[in-house]
Order: sequence, then C-alpha cells, then structure tokens
Amino acid sequence: MQDKKIHQGRNIKRFREMLGIKQEALAFDLGEDWNQKKVSLLEQKQTVEQDILEKIAQLLKIPVEAIENMDDEQAVNIISNTFDNGSILNGINYNPSFHPIDKVLQLHEEKIALYERMLKEKDEMMAKLEQYLQKP
Repeated sequence: MQDKKIHQGRNIKRFREMLGIKQEALAFDLGEDWNQKKVSLLEQKQTVEQDILEKIAQLLKIPVEAIENMDDEQAVNIISNTFDNGSILNGINYNPSFHPIDKVLQLHEEKIALYERMLKEKDEMMAKLEQYLQKP
C-alpha cells in the first residue's frame, strides 16, 4: 500500500479558496503576528503545526481532519465528481438538466449570500478594530 501524500498547506489553500477567503483576511483572523506573506508561506508547507491547524480549521469552520487527511487524489476526485460524465464539453453544457433562468437565479442568490457574509465579516472586523483602538 502506498503512503498518501498529504500536503496540509495546499489543503488549507484549497479550503480557503473554496470559501472565498483571501490570505489577508485569514491572516487578520489569525492574529497580530500574521500577514498575507506568512499565510502564503504556510500554504507551501507539507505539514503544519497542530495548534495552527486547529486555529485555521476553526476559522474556516471545517474539521481539522479535512486538512490533515485530504490527499491530492481525493481533491481531484471531489472536483471531477462535481460534473457528470460528458455533461460539459469545452465549458458548454449542451444538455442542461435545469432551466437556465433557474441557474441565473441560483447564482444571484449565492452572490447575495456571499455579499451578506462579506458584510457580516466586515462588521466583525470593524468591531475587532474598534476594540483594538479602545485598548489603553
């Protein structure tokens, strides 16, 4: 049996990108001694310290095990299983199983949800900044 090649840093990057979170935002949530460059370097590491893994998993709202155990093959399977065989040819779905208007509405709703989440995160960030500025 071949050992799985787990790249925890790459997994952090995958989940962060899937959730639409920028490196700068993750760095801000990780604390004062973090910045975009440090997150970038972390995402290049094969293994990540357990306390950092736990903190990032908490921030991304995913199980630590997802970061620790997902190998490249699983990631490819997740992505490839998102599409039906033959349903996409050169980026065009010739036989949609949905009404295009419904898809547009769904995408619109997803954008609204994303904007609402971003506004909530902005409000939380502003509250953190206000707390920080009020410290003696």
